[in-house]
Amino acid sequence: MSLLPKGSQVPKKVLIFGLMLAALIGISTIGISQVAAPVKKDLYSQVELFSYALTTVQSEYVDEKTPQDLIYGALRGMLSSLDPHSQFMDPDEYKDLKTETEGKFGGLGIEISMKDDLLTVVAPIEDSPAWRAGIKAGDRIVKIADMVTRDMSLDDAVKKLRGEPGSRVTLVILREKEDMVKTFTITREIIHVDDVKEPHIITDHIGYVRLTEFRENSYDELHQALEKLKAQGADSLILDLRNDPGGLLDVATKIAEDFLPAGETIVSTKSRHSSDDTVAKSANSNGDFLYWPMVVMINEGSASGSEIVAGALRDNKRAVLVGVKSFGKGSVQSVIPLPDGSGLRLTTARYFTPSGVCINGIGITPDVTVEGDAPDDDNAPDKVNKKNDDDIDTIFSNLERKDDKKIAALSKKDQDDIQLQTAINVIKGMKIDRNFQQK
Repeated sequence: MSLLPKGSQVPKKVLIFGLMLAALIGISTIGISQVAAPVKKDLYSQVELFSYALTTVQSEYVDEKTPQDLIYGALRGMLSSLDPHSQFMDPDEYKDLKTETEGKFGGLGIEISMKDDLLTVVAPIEDSPAWRAGIKAGDRIVKIADMVTRDMSLDDAVKKLRGEPGSRVTLVILREKEDMVKTFTITREIIHVDDVKEPHIITDHIGYVRLTEFRENSYDELHQALEKLKAQGADSLILDLRNDPGGLLDVATKIAEDFLPAGETIVSTKSRHSSDDTVAKSANSNGDFLYWPMVVMINEGSASGSEIVAGALRDNKRAVLVGVKSFGKGSVQSVIPLPDGSGLRLTTARYFTPSGVCINGIGITPDVTVEGDAPDDDNAPDKVNKKNDDDIDTIFSNLERKDDKKIAALSKKDQDDIQLQTAINVIKGMKIDRNFQQK
């Protein structure tokens, strides 16, 4: 039975687009899975409904719209209705996505997501305009310019945050921890991303390196930094993943592998079709860093790839986690190109830590909880929970808590970072424990 009114005719052009949409749905389904589920019979009746709505809008809407405008709008709505991370990208947006993974793009320098249906800062990119202005992980973006974000899609928010370098945008931020609303006016810049920051020996042969993103070159840059630390005499490592919003899944897996012996599970993914489920295991057998005592630092700005690495190293009893609970992004997005140069970013799986936990919307709770801000942030006082002292004493009964001579040799920045100081103490405890076990 046709859904068209009697006497009405569907323009051939619209029918062609309707058929193209049906074909596209079939292609996308096959492309995502090798064993595609049978298409339900009622899908095609719903495509007829879509075609009728499309025809009506094209013929009756007050302003004339091109077929591409209507199809793109429909695709945006369809993808945004799935979850906060799925997105339709027109050709320009798809090109921008590829530019982002190469580490250079324009904007404010913040990673954003939807959390509790609110537009939320995952993390500011270090040395970006947002970072320098004082934007923090966990900030809720209430307004962009003069527009309230309550019903704004993630895609629309990204568009409004980006702009020409040198242009300015005003953000109204809700900072729930401090129960305050604050306004920031920030000048956009071309964002240059350096994945690896500040590799150096802190004290007592303890190496430190900060990873800010998981991009195409992140593994090579981190491995080079680790080799330099080893050459300088490092025998242990603090890997700082605070405010690291994640990135490429395969890069996160490869980085975790550097610290795990062969055969250990790094991460598993589960998708709609069991044939697409994966388990990533370490193939490393004799790496240089397998036996270094290790601490991984996380906070509320650690998401996605950071959580994969932190979860893998903690669950395999390879590292102790220090900091505060992570962001909680445990879903995997696949980028699927479309024939006209546009693309889909589609959630196709959820990932699980080696212990079988999906942290999506939950986050990872560290072994040692220490409140405090990441480096270069002087806006809030640092504090250590009473629970932190108990945790450290439980894990390392032989821990030497104070060493004034060594602390005095640290930079002021390192001394002021209470989370880092806790990580140093944990590493010292691990070394003491190892030496005791070897006697």
